[in-house]
Amino acid sequence: MNKPMIGVLPLYDSGKESYWMLPAYMKAIENEGGIPVMLPLTTDEDIIPALAGRFDGFLFTGGHDINPELYGEKAEAVCGEWCDERDRMEQLLFDQVIELDKPAFGICRGLQLFNVLCGGTLYQDIPLQMNTDITVSHKQKPPYAEPSHSVHIHTGTLLHHILQTAQIDVNSYHHQGIKALPAGLTAAAAAEDGMVEAVSLPDKRFILAVQWHPEFSYGTDSNSRKLFSAFVNACIPAH
Repeated sequence: MNKPMIGVLPLYDSGKESYWMLPAYMKAIENEGGIPVMLPLTTDEDIIPALAGRFDGFLFTGGHDINPELYGEKAEAVCGEWCDERDRMEQLLFDQVIELDKPAFGICRGLQLFNVLCGGTLYQDIPLQMNTDITVSHKQKPPYAEPSHSVHIHTGTLLHHILQTAQIDVNSYHHQGIKALPAGLTAAAAAEDGMVEAVSLPDKRFILAVQWHPEFSYGTDSNSRKLFSAFVNACIPAH
């Protein structure tokens, strides 16, 4: 089997001015037969198309909030720190991924990013801005591998095809989430309070994102392993 080369979007620590990575992202890809490579943080418009052409797929990781300007809003006090360079890099790379029809898997921030770049909006802070009578624990305390709430998976979606079940329990660690879903992006799962928990682009080979963190639960949860397995398999070169 040709092992796919998968570009992993870097995490950024502004205090230390450093790029870094959670080993769980890399190990999950490696264990499923892929070769994970952490990408540089760059907005160079010559480098990004080269990366898009070189790698077989991309993992859009968690991390910073997204600059609300990208979805037409002003930042509220409840909005967390964002990284403009990362926002711009991922915007440019996502455009290339769509154009080249490369597989992409988004986790947490990755889901929010896909939504924004396709034209949707976000809650800048779920507890303060989302009106619901149903309480769901979206920002759990450690251990992060343990489930926090359940999600209903919509039939006929890529996610349902992968997991072959109507409901799963997931972990959860986020304070922002999808407010408005854009045309073309399909909701694939939802929490009991209505929060969109997974999205996909059905007209593409493999564009899938989840709001929870399968990298944390990969070692103990079969559904998390199925997600990484499906992503890595989608990235295997045809030749």
